[in-house]
Amino acid sequence: MTALLPLLILMTSFVPAAITFFLREDQHTLRNGLNLGGALAKLGLITFMLAEVAQGAIYETRISFAPGLYLLLRADALSLLFLTLSAFLWLLTTIYAIAYFGTKAELSRFFGFFSLCVAATTGIALAGTLISFFMFYELLTLATWPLVVHKQDEKSLAAGRSYLSYALPAGVVLLVAILWLESATGPIEFATPQPLGELPAWELRAIFVLFIAGLGVKAALVPLHGWLPGAMAAPAPVSALLHAVAVVKAGAFGIVRVIYDVFGISLVADLGMGVPLAALASVTILWGSWRALQQTEVKKRLAFSTVSQVSYIILGAALAGQYAVIGGLVHLVHQGLMKITLFFCAGIYQERAGITRIEGLNGVGARMPWTSAAFSLGAMGMIGLPPMAGFVTKLYLGIGAVEAGAPWVVAVLGASTLLNAAYFLPLLYRIWFLDPDPDLCVEGGTHALIVPAVVTALAALGVGVFAGAPFSPLGWATLIVERQYLP
Repeated sequence: MTALLPLLILMTSFVPAAITFFLREDQHTLRNGLNLGGALAKLGLITFMLAEVAQGAIYETRISFAPGLYLLLRADALSLLFLTLSAFLWLLTTIYAIAYFGTKAELSRFFGFFSLCVAATTGIALAGTLISFFMFYELLTLATWPLVVHKQDEKSLAAGRSYLSYALPAGVVLLVAILWLESATGPIEFATPQPLGELPAWELRAIFVLFIAGLGVKAALVPLHGWLPGAMAAPAPVSALLHAVAVVKAGAFGIVRVIYDVFGISLVADLGMGVPLAALASVTILWGSWRALQQTEVKKRLAFSTVSQVSYIILGAALAGQYAVIGGLVHLVHQGLMKITLFFCAGIYQERAGITRIEGLNGVGARMPWTSAAFSLGAMGMIGLPPMAGFVTKLYLGIGAVEAGAPWVVAVLGASTLLNAAYFLPLLYRIWFLDPDPDLCVEGGTHALIVPAVVTALAALGVGVFAGAPFSPLGWATLIVERQYLP
């Protein structure tokens, strides 16, 4: 049973996807039940594994295809950090999407690819080798494209073309990096990476750069981020999934794996690649925040905020100090909770009140109090106000930067916080303190549309307030660093 658990967790997404594609459009109950059932089953299996992995257990599924070629699914502490986030947010996003779409057309196609996207994300989290990671990484590209173009209008199709024009070449670059490295070392497992010190330094630097370039597209590192703002043409549930758990997190998670489980932080430091990567992440943090400040559409402002916020994860991983790595890893969860809240709310504003631009938010707090309260909590978390999740992230990154001998990062965090405040506080002022447009008409909404946003907003608050608890995201990130990454 131990060897089957990772495969069973993967199947909780694959099976609903495979069945959903063949359902008739009018089979709403069966389709919704499949997707909700799969999400609940996955969350239950992961909950069972969490306590065991906390005690040091490891779950592995190994499937051989040919001599030297095998699929390895491995659940360790880092896997479960990403996997628990994706499972929890998949359940809430499924509830949200069911309420958002109602009985619109092409839902079997949508939910089929939606579940396939989650299956790919699950595979990325569980991948135990570079080749296994690459297989699911490319599946994620193929599964998310139909979601981006779901509306099939010109704007969506253009966004889909832009996404593929970035993602497909990035996949080729990533494959070249993997083949180049493994041609010299043999297959690399994350649990037992091959020693790389015998390879020439220039070769290792070149391979490392290829890895960062291949993964940096999905992680939205500048200048590889151009596809992300255009992807806002997708429906709100897709935007939430892309920005909070699936695509951008897959890139950032992959970079963490490459630094710590392929090269090793000592070798990255010896090659002189840690500081340049931290500098690139810092540029992305500031550039994304600056561009967010210039946007007049709600979802585009949130999109550029994602460009900025995801790089906190990469910054923490590149700095390599204990507190910095903890801060980066915990932001994998913190950013997901805060950003999905904001995109849920943006979708509600658009569906119930037709609000897409920032000036449309005037006075909406009185008309849509629950949605606006959730949006406010998400925004305050992104700014980093205590006791929200974002404050915990920035505190640990700042301490870790000083610990790692990079005090300049504190200035980056300070500037980013000011920019976060500059592009979020005017929105909150409009929501709560300005008079609404006389023509503002708010349609009734189901609880299933609003509850997921409220739940994730409260979760973003709760993981900050209870950050000191052993099973909090911060406690789990600390366990990962102490168990897997400290010398």
